[in-house]
Amino acid sequence: MKPIRRVALFGKTGSAEVVEALVSLLDYLQGRGLAVLIEEGIAADLGMVAAAASLESIAANADVAIVLGGDGTLLNAGRRLAAHGVPLVGINQGRLGFMTDIARAEMFSAIDRLLDGEFTADRRLMLDARVLRGGREVFATRALNDVVVNKGDLGRMIEIETRVDGEFLYVLRADGMIVATPTGSTAYALSANGPILHPAVPGIALVPLCPHGLTHRPITIRDDCTIEIIPVGAHEARIHCDGQSTFDLKCGDVVTVTRSAHAVTLLHPPGYSYFAMLREKLHWSATPHRP
Repeated sequence: MKPIRRVALFGKTGSAEVVEALVSLLDYLQGRGLAVLIEEGIAADLGMVAAAASLESIAANADVAIVLGGDGTLLNAGRRLAAHGVPLVGINQGRLGFMTDIARAEMFSAIDRLLDGEFTADRRLMLDARVLRGGREVFATRALNDVVVNKGDLGRMIEIETRVDGEFLYVLRADGMIVATPTGSTAYALSANGPILHPAVPGIALVPLCPHGLTHRPITIRDDCTIEIIPVGAHEARIHCDGQSTFDLKCGDVVTVTRSAHAVTLLHPPGYSYFAMLREKLHWSATPHRP
């Protein structure tokens, strides 16, 4: 890791606990002689609007971004910074924390080790999602976890045609379809019985949501494939990206999902283990069986 001299702070807005932790972290970082850039959204919560830094300023100047909150807060920061190559460190003040690996109680000791260059980098692939209507792009965004096409406000199934690299896969009658990265395989896709993909696996999971045909099973395809999802029924559909960016679809719209040219770099503390994280978060057996 290159030396860290400028740190950007992101946080979950509207949380008194996050504000308290950010104030302590800000004092600690400045006490270590570091320049600190406070993201505009959280600066208002801190009462430091005058000191707020724009995303452009953070992208141009920050050596690392520290995110306090849950996975949703980190997803938001990751999408915004991915194109600029700023690595992220997550401090968990949410619930599960699959990506925010540092506990609040260990924040200061972890920051010391980060500044000492002991963290390791982990690049996570992202997805680019586009919606074409009549051949014209009407929506585009990026996702770190997943792109989901599901039913709109109606409590009915939708009908969607699915293609991979231009080849017809099937017409699916279901509540929807999840297109998940390895990072997102432990999110919404996991609750729909999708496969868990190790972050190093170059794959994308297609996970049907409550399919009407019980033989429609999740499958994993190469990460360089192009996925097309086309609503063909009369009922409303909607696209969700990381559960944070949405767009209403019409019959005949073409949702195209591809691997993004950009990636998110997560920095993990010494001793980080993906499998240990799974054991902890999913409450698997903590110790191996030895007869």
